[in-house]
Amino acid sequence: MAAQGEQVVRREIAAEQAYVDQVYDRLDEAAKAAQELAREGHGRARLGHEGGLVERDAMVFQAARRIAALDAAHEGLVFGRLDLAPRPAATQPATQPATRPAAERESYRDRQVDSPRYIGRIGLRDADREPMLVDWRAPAAAVFYQATAQDPAGVVRRRVLRSTGKQVIGVEDELLDAVAAPEDMAVIGEGALLAQLSRARDAYMHSVVATIQKEQDEAIRAPARGVTTISGGPGTGKTVVALHRAAYLLYTDRRRFESGGVLVVGPSGVFMAYIDRVLPSLGETTVTLRALGEVVDGVRASRHDEPVAAAVKGSARMRRVLARAVRDTAPDSPSGFRGFWRDEVLLLDSRDLSALRRQLLGGGQRRNRAAARVEQAVLDLLWSRVSGERALDRGHDDFVADLGGDSPVGEFVRAWWPPLDAVAVWRWLHDPDRLRRYAAGQLQPAEVSALLASWVTEDGVEPEPSVQDVPLLDELRYLLGDMPRQVVPDDDDPRQLMSFEREESEQRRLRLTRCTDDDGFAHVLVDEAQDLSPMQWRMLGRRGRYASWTIVGDPAQSSWSHPVEAAQARTEALERKDEHAFRLSTNYRNSAEVYALAARVAQRAVAHPDLPDAVRRTGKQPVHRLVQPSKAGAVLREVVAAVVGEVEGTVAVVAPTALRSDVDDLLADLVGAGDRVRVLEPLDTKGLEFDAVVVLEPDQVIAESEAGWRTLYVVLSRATLRLVTVATSRRWLDLVA
Repeated sequence: MAAQGEQVVRREIAAEQAYVDQVYDRLDEAAKAAQELAREGHGRARLGHEGGLVERDAMVFQAARRIAALDAAHEGLVFGRLDLAPRPAATQPATQPATRPAAERESYRDRQVDSPRYIGRIGLRDADREPMLVDWRAPAAAVFYQATAQDPAGVVRRRVLRSTGKQVIGVEDELLDAVAAPEDMAVIGEGALLAQLSRARDAYMHSVVATIQKEQDEAIRAPARGVTTISGGPGTGKTVVALHRAAYLLYTDRRRFESGGVLVVGPSGVFMAYIDRVLPSLGETTVTLRALGEVVDGVRASRHDEPVAAAVKGSARMRRVLARAVRDTAPDSPSGFRGFWRDEVLLLDSRDLSALRRQLLGGGQRRNRAAARVEQAVLDLLWSRVSGERALDRGHDDFVADLGGDSPVGEFVRAWWPPLDAVAVWRWLHDPDRLRRYAAGQLQPAEVSALLASWVTEDGVEPEPSVQDVPLLDELRYLLGDMPRQVVPDDDDPRQLMSFEREESEQRRLRLTRCTDDDGFAHVLVDEAQDLSPMQWRMLGRRGRYASWTIVGDPAQSSWSHPVEAAQARTEALERKDEHAFRLSTNYRNSAEVYALAARVAQRAVAHPDLPDAVRRTGKQPVHRLVQPSKAGAVLREVVAAVVGEVEGTVAVVAPTALRSDVDDLLADLVGAGDRVRVLEPLDTKGLEFDAVVVLEPDQVIAESEAGWRTLYVVLSRATLRLVTVATSRRWLDLVA
């Protein structure tokens, strides 16, 4: 009987392989056609007139896009099949077969199912323009994700094809409508989702396009307008669902979202590297992915501040501190002016200049934008001081002509009101006297000290901006306004560029000259949104002022300690857009044994955490090693080596921030032996998952910040199979027992 079952499996795989081969043959034909279109397009340039150039540009551009889409979809191209019941006659009621009378059910069952519908990463048609493969985002594919045994929606059997390259290696079936199934229909496997869940992890997140569940699909296909929030506990697939949603939006309204841009923002560079293959695997290569430390053009930050400094920099109070800074005098700027004109001595003292500065910056005027009015304002003030008859006889126009431009007044204006960039003003904050003036009434002395400590290293050298500094730079950039426009050289010869390349070149040139007004995206996707500080919300809000949003998060995993303040900033950033909320309720990542412990930590962290249902059991409980301090290093090495031998995939060793460098040294040979073992600080684990997690000193993780218990919850819930803790204290464990 077993041999007969294996024969059926081989037969079904062979049949699917034959169809997949046809699809790949058609894919190759489509790629050749696109390449031929590109060659023909280049040939149009030889026509010798402008119309030929326009045709060339359009043809080459479209061909390049098609080739990129075909290349991106090559791996795992065909992943699904639907066997559909024949449509009932128009006179028959549209009820499911199981609810019909017995005789009618037998008649229904005697019919053959419709031709199968294959689902893939892109859509393909055969030479006769008949569908061979339906794009997973198309309406015709929606039933692949939405049909259930309770509501089959006309689907008799749903099949998932598992492939390596072009080779089909297995199939997994779900029989959704047994009454409508023909007698000879084969049903194979235990379900594609369970097969996917048991797969060993590697260094990257993968598309789940073949195993999207119904509640996930509803979030993916939510209306594009307004704000879509996707919430749920660890392991519910929030991140990958949101990424599939971005791909879905591009498919449904490509002109809007591709031309306006889709921005995906995550918590760290580690996280962004983990997810960066998902969208390309779905055929989408135009999305902008940035970590929070990379949102501002020209700045790349990965270092995090100590918790006290990070909390201050993220607070909404920093807005007022920065507003005072941009209104201050620049270092080494003149404190007064003394000049001569027609026997007149012209004087401006510091009080005159302070009053003039207030006048120029009145009504919320931005400093750099006011630069064009400064010289005239200075001349007007000086003219008001002219009293001699000889001078007055010459008149105001002669006064301006003589003293404007390259005269001493012009030199004074350039020194007193220089164009400023955000980094320069940010460095003003590093001066203790300036910072104390700006922070008066807003920050406590201890908070000022924490800021100063974050901006000067032990050897007295100013460090590069931290992740928490990036929103401050963006706020300063906004408060200062645009730098004066200047001609930016372009190395490209416009005559040698195609029209769409010239457009891209012009956009690059504009990005070099712009400051605050050209950052809008059509869609903004924010992951781990529960961690955003008020200042980070303000930074993202500027980029999504006219956008639709997808916001992903779980309050129980938040590392930000002031949720009320952050919620207010979120409301301001979203500008009262309509919101559509989706909650994912099933934890597919963690084994039930691992998540039972993590859930107890979550209940310690917050009053009412959103705890999803963990659906897998492995029989392997978390292991806790209590050790003497002198033996902690040796035991950690022993544990990590043992875990690497137990699991096939990735292993994370999570150490408190203060111990990170020591653990790097201790495990250098294990980490360097391949990409399976990684040493991470607690916050760097956000959004990631590993086959096994080894946590060093959980009590120290908790003690590192006000959100320590929530951080530990994040760390523990990264493990899919094995969880081990190594510690010199078990206080945390006793508290959650």
